[in-house]
Amino acid sequence: MRTLQKIPATVITGFLGAGKTTLIRHLLQTAGGRRLALVINEFGDIGVDGEILRGCGEEACAPGNIVELANGCLCCTVADDFLPTIETLLGRDEPPEHIVIETSGLALPKPLVKAFNWPEVRTRVTVDGVITVIDGAATAAGLFAADPEAVAAERAADAAIDHDDPLEELFVDQLQCADLVILNKTDLLDGAGLDRAMAEVADHLRPGVKVVRASHGGIDAGVLLGLAAAAEDDLDTRPSVHDAEDEHDHDDFTSFHVDLGHFPSSGDLTRLLTPVLAAPEVLRLKGFAAIAGKPMRLAVQAVGQRLETYFDRPWSADEQPVTRLVVIGGRDMDQPAIRAALAAA
Repeated sequence: MRTLQKIPATVITGFLGAGKTTLIRHLLQTAGGRRLALVINEFGDIGVDGEILRGCGEEACAPGNIVELANGCLCCTVADDFLPTIETLLGRDEPPEHIVIETSGLALPKPLVKAFNWPEVRTRVTVDGVITVIDGAATAAGLFAADPEAVAAERAADAAIDHDDPLEELFVDQLQCADLVILNKTDLLDGAGLDRAMAEVADHLRPGVKVVRASHGGIDAGVLLGLAAAAEDDLDTRPSVHDAEDEHDHDDFTSFHVDLGHFPSSGDLTRLLTPVLAAPEVLRLKGFAAIAGKPMRLAVQAVGQRLETYFDRPWSADEQPVTRLVVIGGRDMDQPAIRAALAAA
């Protein structure tokens, strides 16, 4: 009897705004006709990343190939969301040749990799590799440790010190589970910044894990797929600061969305968002905007105070052009004040 070949699955993880969706979009454009299925998970009740991928213009971006799981983090909803989704993909008349999973930017990758050992999927799917995407500019700026030098000194003085910064915990967990690291947005770094980012990443890598530098997620499918890591079989080599916890939650973070009208220009939108992004508790903002007189929707992506906008596709005939923005931040984020600032437009 011929043994069924396992379908490879690639887990793409990385903190909010690292460039995971841009990386996947480039992957789709270089997939060479491979039959891919995408599972997109977002933190919050509005799916932006799936919408961006559906507009990529490639056959692999067809709606039937993209499964979107919003308002929940896969590392916490494995049994309820992830496993039924994978079983549905496997049950298709023509199953995918490769599954690509984009986790929420707040997800811990290790619990998701563990799920591939469940009897329902273990005999049919293997984790080809965990790819962690890192925002090089944010890492060089010390985003994941409020005072990197002080943290390093404190650790040197006390080897038993634990991670008490949720951003740093995520950063470390996502790196320590990786089979390949993509240091993204290197176009925003000078030589010294690149050295700082590389040094910070290198401190948390498992032996043999490579770092590939990228700009705008420009890494081809041939590099990202085919790692053959079988990550579900070597979980013990992937330490996590949450290994001792029975459960993991995201109480340190929150999100909300707002719907706005048309803006006279993209410049007016930028002027509105600039003070909002300056609020220290705002980590990420993304969505789409309607610009007066423009037949295309404006994609909006912001990490910290760094804002990027671009027209990604025309509004479809059955869409009502509207500005919809998702704001993600710390639990102390002043939602009423931010909503009021956005509504003032």
